[in-house]
Amino acid sequence: MKTALIIATYNWPSALACCLNSLLLQSHMPDEIIIADDGSKNDTKELIDRFSSLHKLPIIHVWHEDTGFKLAHIRNKAIAKSTSDYIIQIDGDIIMHSDFVKDHIQNAKQNRYLKGSRVLLNEEITAHYLYHYKEQPTYLSSGIVNRFNAVRISFLQHLFFKKISDPFKIRGCNMSFWRNDFIDVNGYNEDIAGWGREDSELVMRFINRSIFGKTLKFGGIAFHLYHKENSKSGLHNNQSILEETISNKLIRCSNGIDKYL
Repeated sequence: MKTALIIATYNWPSALACCLNSLLLQSHMPDEIIIADDGSKNDTKELIDRFSSLHKLPIIHVWHEDTGFKLAHIRNKAIAKSTSDYIIQIDGDIIMHSDFVKDHIQNAKQNRYLKGSRVLLNEEITAHYLYHYKEQPTYLSSGIVNRFNAVRISFLQHLFFKKISDPFKIRGCNMSFWRNDFIDVNGYNEDIAGWGREDSELVMRFINRSIFGKTLKFGGIAFHLYHKENSKSGLHNNQSILEETISNKLIRCSNGIDKYL
């Protein structure tokens, strides 16, 4: 199974440096590393080029012009560039546990997507890691909001799987799925723009396609750097799109990844 790590980012190179450094410490490296860049300025490209050259990593940088919050669009473009069987998706403000990629791969099964464990870091400790970007948090670190999510116990991962029944609880900053499943439902719905509901709407189409989600407890741990919330000005429109998907049991969206394939 060939695996791609898709990292979404936008104008926060110091956070992306933390994320990329945690990639170097993975016990199992992905086969592809693709940065889904939603229109960042040139300092992000400079960081990626420098990091790729220094560590001899073949990072693919997929960028489009900044026309507002277009996360669904850039993730589709990045996944279209992938040649892998399995997609692990995170945001660029994530510090991955050293077994993050390994946990997602070992728990991958057909007709299933995974949601990993997200650990929230407070503002003070986030400032520390942004400055000391090569340091890694653990479940004992200070500044953790939900410490239980930071505990990794490999043999308990299979025992504490929980079926995801609420699409509002999905977080695209830490999830994985089969690329073919993603293409079957036509990827992210690009009618969704601005913050919110792009992940929920995608997984509702997964569910309508009989692809069900599991929460990966005690594994797939991602430490989420603190930041202020994005504007929710487009949420009403995005919510309407989600509700249409639910009520009509839609499997595919019309404005998705197929235009890039």
